[in-house]
Amino acid sequence: MKKLVLLFIILSCFSCTQKDEEFVISFGSCNKQYVANILWPEISKNNPKVWIWGGDNVYSDTDSMPKLRADYEMQWKQKGYKEFVNSVDVLATWDDHDYGLNDGGVEFHKKKESQHQFLDFLKVPKSDPRRNQEGVYTSKVYKTNQGSIKVIVLDTRYFRTGLTKATDSTKRYQPNMYGEGTVLGKQQWNWLTNELNSSKADFNVIVSSIQYISYKHGYESWGNFPHEVDTLRKLIKDSKAAGVLLISGDRHISEFSSTNIEGVSFPLVDFTSSGLTHAYTDFKEEENPDRIGKVVSELSFGILKFDFKATKITMQMRGKDNVLQQEHIQSYN
Repeated sequence: MKKLVLLFIILSCFSCTQKDEEFVISFGSCNKQYVANILWPEISKNNPKVWIWGGDNVYSDTDSMPKLRADYEMQWKQKGYKEFVNSVDVLATWDDHDYGLNDGGVEFHKKKESQHQFLDFLKVPKSDPRRNQEGVYTSKVYKTNQGSIKVIVLDTRYFRTGLTKATDSTKRYQPNMYGEGTVLGKQQWNWLTNELNSSKADFNVIVSSIQYISYKHGYESWGNFPHEVDTLRKLIKDSKAAGVLLISGDRHISEFSSTNIEGVSFPLVDFTSSGLTHAYTDFKEEENPDRIGKVVSELSFGILKFDFKATKITMQMRGKDNVLQQEHIQSYN
């Protein structure tokens, strides 16, 4: 009898430990496959359950599929990469350099073939819907004893229409005329609408390779399609999806941006984490009135720690030696 009581106590304590364990998601972008990535061991120190590739997972910029395949194979041979991704669940989107065309979108003539190589790199099963759809968008729900997290991965390349060259010589692009063009395309918008409307998750993480909130820098962003920005804001409001967070990459800098949506009880944060193998070390300044804190222009990866009891996400930028570069805690009460 005493042995049974002791066993019950041990199992109860183990259950409590498991229940209170944090669910951690790690993510990052801008990774040159031919440069040593020193961050894989540092990311592992945070005990993530999930790794999310945020785009530019390799730098290929090619319409040659043998070259693209070789670049992905080179990434698999990077020291520490295979060991890390075999210990976590992996989700991913692409950006322009792994898509195949710098700043490219719907016009890229090898996008179908590139998608095939992308999915092979991720070792996506042949039965996965992404093998038969146009675009690499997908979603997955992670369930814990305390609650659930839905990760919604967008494709901001496959359907994205043309950009408008900036008349300001200090910038690359300027916003299109309102209503002109699309980031996601009709098919993906319908899918995203359903994903948010049907979500029962406690937190909803939307993955976009390009920044959603910050746009005054004049590079690629959702801000080049202002009507699409408004469509997503309205969708987040109307869906009543809980705990929505955006994560992005592309910029070779890391920053937190935040905006309020009328009728939504929490601020919408866009956590940009960019620069796994290289960063914009000469960064001085750029306009972003929605920025929280400062810009980090060093090698960096992102960490998300989900607290279901307090309904909050601790967002961290970390770098060499797992050093904490900046932190933002967002409550969703």
